[in-house]
Amino acid sequence: MKYWRIPFDVDEIQTSRGSVTIIEERCKGCGYCIAYCPRDVLELSDRYNAKGYRPPAVKKPEACVNCHYCEIICPDFAIFSEELPPDAME
Repeated sequence: MKYWRIPFDVDEIQTSRGSVTIIEERCKGCGYCIAYCPRDVLELSDRYNAKGYRPPAVKKPEACVNCHYCEIICPDFAIFSEELPPDAME
């Protein structure tokens, strides 16, 4: 995306990164977390959990910005993200 101006402190701004954790046995495979992820971090996995549902899988872990949309939208509390320390963001 091309911006019409660039912030003065663009070199100092750090984007937070997150680590997504999926509790597969709680998941019912609704797909809300996949549909509402703004960075397209998740995808539907090929495996099934004990209930017979296909939980999500993390396809682009480096793209997670720890926005927490996935855990807010999940009706089963089966997914959450944690902020990574700044030294792990490279």
